[in-house]
Amino acid sequence: MNERRVVITGLGAATPFGIGIGPFWDALTEGKSAVAPIKAFDPSTLPSRIASEVPEFKAADFVPKGYRKNVKLMSRDIQLAVAAAYEAAKDAKLPTPCLADRGESTTGTLDPRRFGVNIGAGLICPDLAELAAAFATALDDKQTFDLKRWGAGGMENLGPLWLLKYLPNMLACHVTIVHDAQSFSNTITCGEASGHLAVGEAFRNIARGAMDVCICGGVESKLNPMSVARQSLMNRLVTDGDHEPSRACRPFAANRGGTVVSEGGGLLVLESLDHARARGVRIYAELVGFAAAGSIQNVAEPDADGAGLSLAIRNGLRDAGVGPDRVNLIGTFGCGTQAHDASEWQAWKRTMGHAVERVPALAIKGGLGCNGAGSGAMDLCAVVLSLYHNTVPASLNTQPGDGDCRLRFVQGDPVDAR
Repeated sequence: MNERRVVITGLGAATPFGIGIGPFWDALTEGKSAVAPIKAFDPSTLPSRIASEVPEFKAADFVPKGYRKNVKLMSRDIQLAVAAAYEAAKDAKLPTPCLADRGESTTGTLDPRRFGVNIGAGLICPDLAELAAAFATALDDKQTFDLKRWGAGGMENLGPLWLLKYLPNMLACHVTIVHDAQSFSNTITCGEASGHLAVGEAFRNIARGAMDVCICGGVESKLNPMSVARQSLMNRLVTDGDHEPSRACRPFAANRGGTVVSEGGGLLVLESLDHARARGVRIYAELVGFAAAGSIQNVAEPDADGAGLSLAIRNGLRDAGVGPDRVNLIGTFGCGTQAHDASEWQAWKRTMGHAVERVPALAIKGGLGCNGAGSGAMDLCAVVLSLYHNTVPASLNTQPGDGDCRLRFVQGDPVDAR
């Protein structure tokens, strides 16, 4: 069977730089950092007290007017996904009911039966104040949690629809309903790889003719006391960045000390080339290959030799039918922890050979931190924009470089991607 060509026609972002792909790209090219002291809650008792937060926005502005009442059932993660999906659909000029209701400009036609949604999501942390009130009713006379009391009355204090705010698949559910996507509606929860895997699955489905268009990517908010505590227990977070937050996350630098929690994500519109041409819309890039691989390791301690990532890169290049000499830009994960960055460098070195010292590389987490499931999709949006505009932004805080790491990060002004 001849596979169809797949292109990217829309980019949507909800990042600490603002809602929309414009603020995201402007901040990257201007070398801005969004890392600052946490404002969303009191972090004084936590080891890490800095983060990268998305500015306040109204989710009701990104849904049809008749759907606004459902915003109360959206957690922070869901609201971010709805905003990013709206921006991606608007950027692609997709003729969805939501965009029509909001008076946005659209182009061409779209069969909802061949329009899907694929979103990478994380394990959504509940609102602690909301949960604590219910938890208190389950305490016995000695202030010890009693499971029987919880079953008898604790859960009643959460309300019958409480769980719908915190199921990871609800990101895709709301986006699917809002934009009337009647084909595949899938959710992938696989940590920081979630967004990449969601895009890869959409790519395969469109290529084999199962659908024509898909909104895909990843979104997550790590900005929650429980998330910060969990990441701290895994020794992944910077604990000495209070004095200079913008310098706290230092991907691949010799003096890196961990990452910074963040929130947001990126969603893309993938479309068959024929469908995009029929609609007459802008094409950012063509997807020509995808691969995934893994290794059995502790989540906090990746394989030291980068074997899993190396296999994914090698198979991705093979799937695309290109060699390292054809690569113009390396988009790194670069979260800033000693173990993860060292493992990633080994993977690039093993796969790219001498080309790794020639090809420009990009690491965006120095100014944004790591937001889990949304990280990969944000990285992908940055790479697509860099190639589309032929501009590779500077990678913040990647100096002084690790002695063994020879990834070619841009310092100072952006450079050409080709």
